[in-house]
Amino acid sequence: MSKGLFEAIRISGSGLSGQRVKMDVVARNLANAETTRTEDGTPYRRERAVFREILERRVQAQRERLDPANDEFANGPTRTHPNHLPGLTALQLADREGVRTEAEVAPDASEFRVIYDPGHPDADEDGYVLMPNVDVVTEMVDLITASRAYEANISAVQAAKDMFNQALKI
Repeated sequence: MSKGLFEAIRISGSGLSGQRVKMDVVARNLANAETTRTEDGTPYRRERAVFREILERRVQAQRERLDPANDEFANGPTRTHPNHLPGLTALQLADREGVRTEAEVAPDASEFRVIYDPGHPDADEDGYVLMPNVDVVTEMVDLITASRAYEANISAVQAAKDMFNQALKI
C-alpha cells in the first residue's frame, strides 16, 4: 500500500517540477516582452515549456525487447529487465514503474512582431522595429494554467499524506 502512496507523491512531485519550469519560462518571457536586442543582436525569442511523458519511451523499449523476432523472446521466458514478472505486458510493466513528466524549454519559431517607430534606437532605415514574439495575454493564460496545475498537484500530495495518516490510525 505504501509503495502506491509514495508513487503518487513522486508523480505529483514530477508534475510540480514541470509546472515550476513552465512558470519560470513564462516569467522570462514577460520580463523580455519589450527586449528588442539580445546578445546576438536579434529581438528576444519567446520560449515555451514542452512536456513529455517518460512512460511512452518505456513502453516502446519494452515492446522492442518483447518482440517475437527477438532471439531472447524465442529462447524462453527469461528477461533481463530487473522488474520483469512472468506474464506482465510491456504496458503493465511501464505502469508499475510509474509515469514521470519531463519539461524542456524550446524556442518558439513564430515570427517577430513588426512595429513602426522611427525614433526607436533599433529601428531600420524605414522606421520599423522588430519586437519579440511574446504575447502578454498568452503568457498570462499560460501562467494561470501552470498555477492551477501546480495547485492540483499540491492537492494530490496532500491527499496522499492524508491517506498515510488514516492508514496509521488503523
